[in-house]
Amino acid sequence: MTEYTESHRTRELGVEFGRLARQLEQHEYPTTCEELVEAYGSEVLRFQNGEQTLEEVLDLVYEERFASATEARDAIFGNVAEGAIGRKGYSDRTPPALGERSERPNESF
Repeated sequence: MTEYTESHRTRELGVEFGRLARQLEQHEYPTTCEELVEAYGSEVLRFQNGEQTLEEVLDLVYEERFASATEARDAIFGNVAEGAIGRKGYSDRTPPALGERSERPNESF
């Protein structure tokens, strides 16, 4: 099977959907998590520090219903492993203002 390489975006917010991007767009909505997992559960989502199958990602919200592909993608973004978010605690913002407390050390490169 060939990868989905048309002009459609397959990478969004650090998650590489590959051919799953097209499959989610073409799926009939409304749908349930269970139906998406049954149809595409073995599809792999890749990100900088790892990968997960759609089934692994949606396992946490298995009872949910989606009215659109956008809602399904939002559930995916909200449930991918920590490896998808990049360096935890990193900020390109200035240090905390006077009186603010930060539980994490500042990281910047």
